[in-house]
Amino acid sequence: MDMDQAAVFLAGSILTMLGFVVVVAGAVVINNIIHKFWKPVRIFTIDSWNINPSNNRFISQEELDRITPKLDEEKLTKDTDKK
Repeated sequence: MDMDQAAVFLAGSILTMLGFVVVVAGAVVINNIIHKFWKPVRIFTIDSWNINPSNNRFISQEELDRITPKLDEEKLTKDTDKK
């Protein structure tokens, strides 16, 4: 490899990496612009293997009963603080 070939190879390598940096920066900018409308892509997670998405887990009555008294206490303390 002579000096000319080495210089071309070095310049090509640097320009290729700068091109990759520009593409990644562009993807980040576009993602930040449309992040409100962007839904995350999930690949190889439990959600991605879920064939029937209607099998979502909802709160059970036991869990609701445990949470409700705490919420009532917080509401009462806020109401008494206002008075």
